[in-house]
Amino acid sequence: MLIDAEPTATLDPPVEEEAAAEVMEPCSVMDETIASRVEAVLLTCDKPLTAGRLAETISQAIGGVHSAEQVEAAVEALNEVYDRTGRSFRIERVAGGYRMMTRPEFGRIVSATERNRDAGRLSQAGLETLAIVAYRQPITRSDIEAIRGVACGDVLRGLLERGLVKIVGRAEELGRPMLYGTGREFLEAFGLASLKDLPDARELRQP
Repeated sequence: MLIDAEPTATLDPPVEEEAAAEVMEPCSVMDETIASRVEAVLLTCDKPLTAGRLAETISQAIGGVHSAEQVEAAVEALNEVYDRTGRSFRIERVAGGYRMMTRPEFGRIVSATERNRDAGRLSQAGLETLAIVAYRQPITRSDIEAIRGVACGDVLRGLLERGLVKIVGRAEELGRPMLYGTGREFLEAFGLASLKDLPDARELRQP
């Protein structure tokens, strides 16, 4: 006796897949909202902010709980958009935090708009002293003066007032002279994530 086979039934999508699809859409909307908030804060802030500080700032402003992980994911998403659309800026890690930075290829344009700020820039002596401290830190004042060949007391005081240089300790030698190094403000001023990002001194020498 022959038995007819049952017709193959058309199966509906698994319930789990439908549930996953329903969850994905609101998550996507939420991420876009957080990204917009992170972008708004960074556009109006002139100092680097850590992911934790950004999350705290957003939470205090609008309520709710935002995590550092959400902020970091939002930064990655924003940078992908900036890269894809050819924006002149992106979010970079600077001094342990995040900051909106202009891309290097637009540096000349930005510099042209800041020529009226020359009065606030470092003098040649200040730049030379700061470079010595940055590359040779921790270093004493006498060692700085030995390298430059001139006294640098006034220049050092100016750098200390600006926060570009700070006292990091005392040397283990006669008189226990103070040791100088660079601080967080130095990294912020030059857009560096850490001292490891300083150019190799050998690359700065003229051939």
